[in-house]
Amino acid sequence: MKKKKIIIGTRSSKLALWQAEFVKAELNRLYPDIEIELNKIKTTGDKILDVPLAQVGGKGLFVKEIEEALLGGKADIAVHSMKDVPTEFPEGLHLAVICEREDPRDAFISGIQDSRPSPHAGGFAEENESPEATRFKIQDFSSLPKGAKIGTSSLRRACQLLSLRPDLKIEQLRGNLETRLRKLDEALFDAIILAAAGVKRLGLEKRITEILPFEISLPAIGQGAVGIECRIDDEFINKVIAPLNHLETAVCVKAERAFLKKLEGGCQVPIAAHARIGQRARSAGQKTNIYPSSLVLDGLVGSITGDRIIKGHIEGKAEDAEQLGVALAEDVLSQGAKEILDEVYGR
Repeated sequence: MKKKKIIIGTRSSKLALWQAEFVKAELNRLYPDIEIELNKIKTTGDKILDVPLAQVGGKGLFVKEIEEALLGGKADIAVHSMKDVPTEFPEGLHLAVICEREDPRDAFISGIQDSRPSPHAGGFAEENESPEATRFKIQDFSSLPKGAKIGTSSLRRACQLLSLRPDLKIEQLRGNLETRLRKLDEALFDAIILAAAGVKRLGLEKRITEILPFEISLPAIGQGAVGIECRIDDEFINKVIAPLNHLETAVCVKAERAFLKKLEGGCQVPIAAHARIGQRARSAGQKTNIYPSSLVLDGLVGSITGDRIIKGHIEGKAEDAEQLGVALAEDVLSQGAKEILDEVYGR
């Protein structure tokens, strides 16, 4: 393969850079002769930090400027958190690769019972400090006191938490991961909810008080997965990045995104879905493109206040991932999700 430079378009937050550097390292491993550089791009979502995402039209807020760089030749590939990627793409672009998924669940994080200042980002303790120095102020979600303040900018999370605990006070929490942890440590919240994948990728797993089960918080569409977008007609780039695609993750995310697309959902509506592979069609460790045998998909649509939540569940063949996503969306719509969506969009 001839030598060529590849430019990766990425946001400039620590987590976005982790994802871009991961893709860069994988490409360097596969193609040591190709030069790879990062083009750090500030998106609309990065600039607007004082307004809830739902109020500024959440679709595409974290990808628009990066897609413009792709179309303008200032980037060859774009690396995204899949939960930020709209279901529709500008003409000439497509989602070529979905990398292997990290933990898709949400993380409940409460403050640390430690009065000593820490020099580290977010105030977490050093690895050699004793467990006694890092006890959590609140041990788990079920231990939250009445009227506790929870920080999250996600309507999806707020809806599900309020459905279980309507006494909770949900308050807006924007900013990068380190900023959110700092606000928690400044006692602005009793606890915050973050995607477990981002916390783990930045090496802050010790900050996680509890991983929330799906019964408490069903994840965002594509949560924990990293996607690579590129120009459809760039044969070289499409061929180069193809080995980074993780089939099982791609199948699951495809089902989730089909569910979201059918509902025409965005950040303005509490929509959640999670797909997982059932019985595998191959032996452990064997790499092949044979589809796993079955796919299980759970989804929900809720009201902003959490007083109404419509849930659905479907199982079928993994090769029918998109059809399963559409079928599940039609199921929740028939159960009453359409009324919820109409009400929210009517606002």
